[in-house]
Amino acid sequence: MRVGFIGLGSQGAPMARRIVEGGFATTLWARRPETLEPFADTAAGVAESPAELGRVSDLVCLCVVGDADVDEVVRGENGVLAGLQPGGVIAVHSTVHPDTCRQLAEHCADRGVSVIDAPVSGGGPAAEAGTLLVMVGGDENAVQRCRPVFDTYADPVVHLGGIGSGQLTKLLNNLLFTANLGTAATALALGEQLGISTERLAEVVCRGSSNSFALNSIRGSGGTLDRLAAMAGALLRKDVRLVADLAHKAAATPGAVLDAADAALALMDHPR
Repeated sequence: MRVGFIGLGSQGAPMARRIVEGGFATTLWARRPETLEPFADTAAGVAESPAELGRVSDLVCLCVVGDADVDEVVRGENGVLAGLQPGGVIAVHSTVHPDTCRQLAEHCADRGVSVIDAPVSGGGPAAEAGTLLVMVGGDENAVQRCRPVFDTYADPVVHLGGIGSGQLTKLLNNLLFTANLGTAATALALGEQLGISTERLAEVVCRGSSNSFALNSIRGSGGTLDRLAAMAGALLRKDVRLVADLAHKAAATPGAVLDAADAALALMDHPR
């Protein structure tokens, strides 16, 4: 399978490198030429446009920032869809609205192109280690065709159902992570008010039944949410807003997890 990759940021770049090192014929495209420089010592080719990348690819992986970026790079002038041949697959690794992937899939189906949503969790270090979590939604046959490529940077790859189900799962994961950040941060703050060292309390909790990825993230960021707020506050707010909107439209009851996530966003000065 020939692979095209667009979105060479802190997470996408190590994913693309793993694909190249996995022996797949790989073509890259980037808006910013400097993001291509680290691949000068690899066998990866470089396309002049997304359309050109599509013409030489069977699978195109997108790791761009948001919904508008996904739509532009696929359906825009000289977009991927202008070059990708029938039978091709587009994998959306970005975290976007499930409807973005569903609408894109409907549009691409007219060209004989499949779309799967495949958001990831774990960040650049996990991609470098080949241990990203990939949450996939879409047609079973298309997913199976992509698995050998995903396996170069991911373990596990979980197929969750139809198109959009990967995005829904990622959003729910991020909602719970946000909620956990808030409960962990306030527990540490309460301990300090009661005379317990934040670092010592974090050390104990990290070895106990209430341990969490969120708590370890706070512990590694100085014991507060300040650093995490600067790095990820806006993105977490976006994802919580999406989940809240989806729940509202489905007449679903989010319950305590949304309340806790809202509290965490307020603590990070990024209220929903």
